[in-house]
Amino acid sequence: MPGRGFSILIAVVLLVPAAFAQAPREMLDAAGRYVVVPAKVERVYAAGAPAGILVFAINPDKLLGWTRAMRADETPFFPDKYARLPELGRLTGRGDTANVEVLLRARPDLVVDVGATAPVFASLADRVQQQTRLPYLLLDGRFEAIPETLRALGRAMGDEAAAQRLADYCERAIAEVAARVAQVPPERRPRAYYGRGPQGLQTALGGSINAQVMEFLGARNVAGSVRGGLAQASLEQVLAWDPEVIFTNDPNFYREVWGDARWGAIAAVRARRVHLSPHLPFGWFDFPPGANRIIGLYWAGQILYPALFRDDLRSKTAEFYRLFYHQEPSAAQLDALLGEVGVLPR
Repeated sequence: MPGRGFSILIAVVLLVPAAFAQAPREMLDAAGRYVVVPAKVERVYAAGAPAGILVFAINPDKLLGWTRAMRADETPFFPDKYARLPELGRLTGRGDTANVEVLLRARPDLVVDVGATAPVFASLADRVQQQTRLPYLLLDGRFEAIPETLRALGRAMGDEAAAQRLADYCERAIAEVAARVAQVPPERRPRAYYGRGPQGLQTALGGSINAQVMEFLGARNVAGSVRGGLAQASLEQVLAWDPEVIFTNDPNFYREVWGDARWGAIAAVRARRVHLSPHLPFGWFDFPPGANRIIGLYWAGQILYPALFRDDLRSKTAEFYRLFYHQEPSAAQLDALLGEVGVLPR
């Protein structure tokens, strides 16, 4: 019959896994940095909007706040208590609005950024981590990386199951869209331009995360011969490019382009193929360049290849919003979001 010593040994063996489960974990982020993550993560600070969307989608109760407070037309797309989360600013990107003091006051267990993983962003993550002694994960925001980014973030937050469901959804959507686009010969892929800003003259160069929707869909980015990020174009240059399709995120440009004789000389405008992306609560094409663009693949796919993208966008939108924003849009909200799809401006 086993003695007391044997019983103690069994107890120790049983406790060891629990002890390890409660220990901090070392994780390798997408920039190749080793980051020690706490055993229990309850408070997450999103360094930028793409990170905030993913943290919110996985577990909204762990997101400390939005990088920018929700506006009146955005709040109805979220459960009320999450729409009213505070504005914390952002640590990365153009016009960063937060600083180390804001971060420390928020008392997060973990800081997360999702997007580009270039050395400049890794250096920023290292600097903030050294200054604050807070773990800072830098994760990849490219379309093809979103499923693994979700899984990595789920492991860090301790919400693996929820993250896995979202990752599986994104993986299926990305694979489905890629398979459809592969059927289109290169010569049949439209020449496309992305016009940002009220004049439509800020654009995204080749490989820019801001142009990834149209490039992932195989459209030939007319500004893509130069690789980079965002750049200013001239109207003369756009006239020379003569795109067949124009995407924009700016309502002012979309409203004005139809009456501007200079833009009227461009093939896309003559053919009435200028398209304003839905943007509530986040953009479907850009703004921010995060997982919010997954639904934009189906929207832009219908514009570029209507014969291949015959999806019911209402049901696709409802599913995406339910998964990522934790609230299904009402019929009226769907009408407003999709009102321009397939409809030429009057």
